[in-house]
Amino acid sequence: MKFIMPEFIHEKKIFTLYEVTQSIQRTLTDRYSSSFWVKAEMNKLNFYRYTGHCYPELVEKQAGKVIAQLRAILWKEDYLRINNQFLDILQEPLKEGIKILFLAKITYDSVYGLSLRILDIDPTYTLGDLEAEKMRAIQKLQSIGIFSQNKRLQIPILPQRIAVISVETSKGYADFLNVLEHNSWGYAFSMTLFPAVLQGERAIADITSQILRIQKLKENFDIIAIVRGGGSDIGLSIFNHFNLAQVIALCPIPIFTGIGHSTNETVAEMVAFHNAITPTKLAEFLIQQFHNAAIPLQKITEKLALISKRKIQETYSVFYLHTQNFQNLTQNKLFQANTEISHIRKQLHKTCLFVLDKSNNHLKNVPPKILFFKNALFNLLRQNLQNLQNNTEKEIQQGLQKHGNELVVITKHFNFVFNTTIRAQRKQQNELFLRLNSAVRTLFKEKERSISEVEKLVIWSDPVQILKKGFSLTLKNGRIVSSISQLNPNDEIQTVLADGTLISVVREIQQLENE
Repeated sequence: MKFIMPEFIHEKKIFTLYEVTQSIQRTLTDRYSSSFWVKAEMNKLNFYRYTGHCYPELVEKQAGKVIAQLRAILWKEDYLRINNQFLDILQEPLKEGIKILFLAKITYDSVYGLSLRILDIDPTYTLGDLEAEKMRAIQKLQSIGIFSQNKRLQIPILPQRIAVISVETSKGYADFLNVLEHNSWGYAFSMTLFPAVLQGERAIADITSQILRIQKLKENFDIIAIVRGGGSDIGLSIFNHFNLAQVIALCPIPIFTGIGHSTNETVAEMVAFHNAITPTKLAEFLIQQFHNAAIPLQKITEKLALISKRKIQETYSVFYLHTQNFQNLTQNKLFQANTEISHIRKQLHKTCLFVLDKSNNHLKNVPPKILFFKNALFNLLRQNLQNLQNNTEKEIQQGLQKHGNELVVITKHFNFVFNTTIRAQRKQQNELFLRLNSAVRTLFKEKERSISEVEKLVIWSDPVQILKKGFSLTLKNGRIVSSISQLNPNDEIQTVLADGTLISVVREIQQLENE
């Protein structure tokens, strides 16, 4: 150790700066030779990727004000060991904004000054603090009466228009799209992505901003889906944050979550309209909603088809019965006519024979000359009678043939009328189905045109583009601040810029003179 020898100038005892810092270092080393446990909030982690070392910024607050602040050092080997312990126990990495209980030793450097070297951090203390923060968020939401507000909303029978908050390149988002777009039943979903970071410090501001953005377009969406998955459970504590849970609970659009984890529910999931454990399960739940609506419609369609089939069968049975009755009646009439004709024929034949016999007897007594004329006359008379009989039978056969032909024509006419009626009914059914299909296609085209207009509105209203022009967005408790009347001194506010978010405290409010 170098011995310090002060310099004397004009009777003044003077030390160099190095001598002073060396003195301070010796004093601190002698006074604080052992390590000790400290609790504080890690305001900044300050991880340097190139070296692997961290230089945390530690603070202690009372009523929102910083009453103590100190710089710390966490060397690479210690950081890797402690970070692995956090991943095993908390399912999250060591991060900023959490309270920690750590084993430290005071160090002093002539150049870098006073700092605490962190040797170890107890993750169970942070776990308890995070759980306590989660319970405080739940109790606060319940106390202001909004814990179940989003659950009380109504969703459409077919939740088809979905605003998705996710990361475009994430596996969870890809799984969600794949299940909905390739469902075996051909159900059509319209999805619009609102990209947001879903873990880390920016996540709360990103998700909140996109939910507020979608609310302005609420007429164009049925539900909001927050989709995250495909990775570890790291970073879930952001979903326990009160501000994010409050925005979800107050959203006028039902919010569905599928953030992919197997641990306990987060507060955001508790207050959402519906929570699924993975994006895939959420997509399957939405498809089931279509099933629930499609099954009654399918049953009605089947019932209408059954009724139509039964009506056609009944009509056919009635027609067949009438046809059979008509045929039976006609056959009976023909049989009676044949019987009567046969009887007349027999009577006519018998009468002719009687007349011939009687005439023959009379002619037996005429002279031989007259006998010749008698035979001739008799033959002529017989021929006439035979002709009469033949003509009568021919006329009867022609009459029967005529009636038979008329019956065939009538039967064909009945068949023609019946078949024409059936074809007309089927044609009407086909035209009805065609008009229904045309109306559905027209409805879908109108919906697609409406969705296209919404997409244009989404692009035009993208706050990122607006923020890049130099504007900013101020939030208090997740709500947009549009007037100084919404703020009070010491309120904590978030200022969203194009490349990040600032958290600050209101110190003074100045109103414009002309207001």
